[in-house]
Amino acid sequence: MTEHDDDLAQVELAAREIVPRLTERLGRHGLGELEVRHGALRVRVTAGEAPPHAPQPAAEQDSAPTPRRQAAPPATTSSHGVTSPAVGYFGFAEGLGPGLQVDKGDALGHVEMLGVRHDVRAPRKGIVRHLVAESGEPVEYGQVLVELEPAE
Repeated sequence: MTEHDDDLAQVELAAREIVPRLTERLGRHGLGELEVRHGALRVRVTAGEAPPHAPQPAAEQDSAPTPRRQAAPPATTSSHGVTSPAVGYFGFAEGLGPGLQVDKGDALGHVEMLGVRHDVRAPRKGIVRHLVAESGEPVEYGQVLVELEPAE
């Protein structure tokens, strides 16, 4: 196998597996851009308005695609989103999960940007309702990472 064949295999992998996953995440999290590296391959996907004739990217089978940057409908419980303080890669705090009670100031994780860690802390006392972002996922400033339900 030549180096050219190796390059073509990487491009085929990106087109078949990586780009559809990134496109789905853009829609699911309302992001504007994602970039990943896979070996020597670097793939960047940006959100934009699709031309009228272009098919919309398919989301997971059980859910419809989420329109980009649209506010979620009000939940039956009043949950509060904890957002990213910076652009970077998100990592959860050890042991964090749905149902865990946290106090104001407890560590929920961190966003790493250019080797600098930006702590993500609970802004109020509450119960972790939903882990929105995935550990290791690239995130944007202001993106919701964790949903907290107010503690009674």
